[in-house]
Amino acid sequence: MFAVVLENVGFVLLCVAIVALIIGIAYLAERHFANARGEKRHHGVSNVRYMVTIAMLSAMAAVLMAFDFPLPFLPSFYKIDLSELPIIIGAFALGPMAGVIIEFIKVLLHLFIKGTSTAFVGDFANFLIGCAFVVPASIIYCAKKTKKHAVIGLVIGTIITAITGCLLNAYMLLPKYAEVFHMPIDALIAMGSEVNGLITNMFTFVALAVAPFNIIKCAINSLITILIYHKVSPILKGRQ
Repeated sequence: MFAVVLENVGFVLLCVAIVALIIGIAYLAERHFANARGEKRHHGVSNVRYMVTIAMLSAMAAVLMAFDFPLPFLPSFYKIDLSELPIIIGAFALGPMAGVIIEFIKVLLHLFIKGTSTAFVGDFANFLIGCAFVVPASIIYCAKKTKKHAVIGLVIGTIITAITGCLLNAYMLLPKYAEVFHMPIDALIAMGSEVNGLITNMFTFVALAVAPFNIIKCAINSLITILIYHKVSPILKGRQ
């Protein structure tokens, strides 16, 4: 076990650095907007409501994560789910940090319920790419809480997620996945080639499989968010 840790210390440190960066960006943005509006952050009863709401949304996200489905033109290990829906709603209502926390708890609950089939690589990827969508979208919305800014935030979040997903998969996640399961990268690319003959190398894999997957997933969650957010946000904020 110790030898395995040593072999992966660089990967672990990189993961920690990325997570720290995400938390730092979310926290500083939320603090900036709260100070600008003269808002107090989660004191007394509001703190209890904040924690209860996060727990509820995390549980909903974990349940939705279990109901996933593949797309016929993507490799079978890429499956769409609606788990980002309660997370982006929570981030819009409570701030970017809430989104990061809900994303993290969702992954932990999923691991507790179903375990991991990807040696934690897929679970970590789910957290990172989920944050790449939720954090930018909620920061833009928190800057000015209008429907226009919500749409802009969701579109930009989707674009950032597509780019981040491609870079992380090409240079970090897919190589680590191949290493953990002792299989060549070519074997993963071949799984893409089976459903799309245009996929022949890493570049075409991320461009024709990873990017479409993340765009479709974010687009579905974004559309539902726009349709229902104004109805559920008063409940989450305690203004029924």
